[in-house]
Amino acid sequence: MFDDFFNVVKLRFNGTSDEENKPVFRCPRCQNTVVMERFEELHRVCPNCNYHGRLSAPDRITLTADKDSFSEFDSGMISCDPISFPGYPEKQQQLRNETGLNDAILTGTATIRGIRTVIGVMDSRYMMASMGSVVGEKITRAFEYATENNLPVIMFTASGGARMQEGIVSLMQMAKTSGAVKLHSDAGGLYITVLTDPTTGGVTASFASLGDIIIAEPKILIGFAGRRVIESTMKQRLPEDFQLAEFMQDKGFIDMIVERRKIRSTLAHLLAIHGYEKEV
Repeated sequence: MFDDFFNVVKLRFNGTSDEENKPVFRCPRCQNTVVMERFEELHRVCPNCNYHGRLSAPDRITLTADKDSFSEFDSGMISCDPISFPGYPEKQQQLRNETGLNDAILTGTATIRGIRTVIGVMDSRYMMASMGSVVGEKITRAFEYATENNLPVIMFTASGGARMQEGIVSLMQMAKTSGAVKLHSDAGGLYITVLTDPTTGGVTASFASLGDIIIAEPKILIGFAGRRVIESTMKQRLPEDFQLAEFMQDKGFIDMIVERRKIRSTLAHLLAIHGYEKEV
């Protein structure tokens, strides 16, 4: 009671409440604001329009996998500078310091409600999760490990596409990752893709679109080229929502749209109905 009275008096004298002094998040979709603390509690989902914001790879793994079950692959792998792109090594080192990652993806094994799986999570903080040689190699190795050990694969994608700083080497990763997916499929393995915001470019054009089951978070951007490029090529105006997940589902590209709070239970259910059992 006294706390409430104190807050009323403080507001009367200061003209502001504690809520008004807290950092806020402005949703890029609906433009409404929400206290950042609340936004983080909701795992970066807008409470007004259900826009699903970007998560870091470690946060995504914490949200999806069983506690302390993640075991990382190839943690020390770093990109070289195959075409001597100006400033590329320095940019890489800066991002390693800022993100704590060695490149734009984490791969490894984890359990989801007791079911062991290979998991890969792209991180848009690292050069917009562009796919260079390390990203392609880590994805390929993850699929090879899953194939050898009869494990399913779950890939969370979020990317601006191929990494231009590595030239044609980055484009080669499209074929390499797609080949690894094919070998895993031929061996009878299950591959689930979870598209997050945004999934574009060469990632969309390769392993992200090859899942046996393709899931997307609500209202995310999915595409290959940008709207301006497509419209100038086709010489026609496209629907406003043509690269959103809901449009893609309507056209058959996406199998399911799943909210972030339900993704862990959904993945566990899909793994179970495909014959994968909990570890004893």
